[in-house]
Amino acid sequence: MKQKTFFRSWYYFRTGWSLYFAFIMAALNTLTVTYFLAIERVPSLTSIFPNFIQYVIIIALVGVPILVIIGYSHFKISHAQREEASVYYEANPLTRRNLINSEITLILALKVSEMLITLSNDEKLSKEQVEEIKKIIKKYADYNKERKLSSEHDISFLKKMYG
Repeated sequence: MKQKTFFRSWYYFRTGWSLYFAFIMAALNTLTVTYFLAIERVPSLTSIFPNFIQYVIIIALVGVPILVIIGYSHFKISHAQREEASVYYEANPLTRRNLINSEITLILALKVSEMLITLSNDEKLSKEQVEEIKKIIKKYADYNKERKLSSEHDISFLKKMYG
């Protein structure tokens, strides 16, 4: 229990540090250094940015929209976020297990729905339909017997599903 508390606290600390504290300090540091070491010493730039506050306001007005566009492209346009998500699923067995379980549930739900439609039309299931559902059940029952959170079964299953 103590180890669990330690690692959770460590995770919360790193999140607070990297997402909030370090971000704010890095922004302040960058603004301060660039203004006082670069802009203040170049007369032509001093005419554009007469003081530190105006510099911060102008950079914020220009920089924030640019950074929003870069962040948007990271998530929506580039392949970087997709690959980060892939790595996350490969590295986190619980998340990986949830994804695979939902995929298997979807496959079974669709097959059961097909069968219900057939039965609701007062038709009998064909031998092929029954055999198909038996094969699906056996396939996933066998798969479930072999899988463990620490094994590579789920990763190979994901790779087969998503290439």
